[in-house]
Amino acid sequence: MRWVRLRRSKINVFGEKAKVLMKGMTAPEEHTHFLQGILTNDVKGLRPGTFNYNLWLRQNGQPIGDFFVYRFADHFLLDTELPPEFVIGEFQKLKLSLRVRFEDMTGSVDHIFLFGESSGSFVKETFGFDLGESEFREVGGLIVARNSVRLKTEGYDLIGDLSGIDLPEDLQTTEEEFEDIRIRNCVPKIGKELREGFSPLEAGVLSYGISMTKGCYVGQEAIARVYYRGRTPRTLVRLVPEGEVSEGEEILAEGKKVGVVTSVTSRGDMALGYILRSALDGDLTTERGTVLKVEVCGES
Repeated sequence: MRWVRLRRSKINVFGEKAKVLMKGMTAPEEHTHFLQGILTNDVKGLRPGTFNYNLWLRQNGQPIGDFFVYRFADHFLLDTELPPEFVIGEFQKLKLSLRVRFEDMTGSVDHIFLFGESSGSFVKETFGFDLGESEFREVGGLIVARNSVRLKTEGYDLIGDLSGIDLPEDLQTTEEEFEDIRIRNCVPKIGKELREGFSPLEAGVLSYGISMTKGCYVGQEAIARVYYRGRTPRTLVRLVPEGEVSEGEEILAEGKKVGVVTSVTSRGDMALGYILRSALDGDLTTERGTVLKVEVCGES
C-alpha cells in the first residue's frame, strides 16, 4: 500500500425541492436537476452513499474540468482540481433561477488517497467495513470512499478530519511520484490529455465518465456526433521513448505529423500521447528524432 496527500477543491451543492415539476425538470431536487444538466455522467441516478466521475464540457464538447460527485441524502460534494472560486462563480451564472447553493469546503477538509495492494485490508482493519466500487461511508466526520477510477487501481479516498489516522511515513508518495504512476497507468488528466482540441472519447473515459442515455447536458450533442461515427480517428497511447521527449512534441510517421505527446514522467522514461489509429503499426519518432515504442491504452 502507498498513500498520497491530495490538494483538491471540495464544494458542497445544496438545493430545494421543486414545488411543481416544470417541463424539462430532470429531478425533483433543483440541485440534482442543475448538476444533471451540466455534467456528463448520470448524477440523478446516484443513490446516497455512492459517487461517480464526471466531465464539465463546453458546448463544443471540449473539457473545462472534471469532478468526482458524491451523493449524500440532502446534498452533493464535488471533488475537483479546479479552483473553488472559479467553479462557484461559473455555477452561480449557470444556475439561473434555480434555488441552488454552493459551499466552499476546501480549507476545512484534508484528503488522502490510499492505493495499491493491501489498501483494502488497511481500510477494513481501520474502519471495520468493506466497500463496493464507487461506494462511500461517513465515519466520525470522515468520508471513506472506494475509488479505482482515480488511478485505475484499487484505491480509497479519505476526506475530512484525518488527525486520527495513522499512516506509515515511509509509504507516503510525493505528488511527482503520483503523477508518474498516473502516466504509467494511462489515466487522462484535465489540462494534459483532457483539453482543447481533443474529444474526451479519444481519452477512453466513456465507460466511467460519460452517460449516453441520461439525456441532455452541456456538450452532449458534440459528444454524440463523435460517438455515433464509430471509432475515433485518434486514440490515447502509452509511449516508451528511446531518448529525450517533451510534452507538446509532435509525433511523426515518415515525416508527417500523426500525433502529439501530452504527458511525460519525471524521469522521461514513459509518456502519454494521442496518435492516429492509421499510424499505430508504423515507425514513430518525435520531431527531434526520438524513436517511440507505442502501447495503446485500454479503451473503455
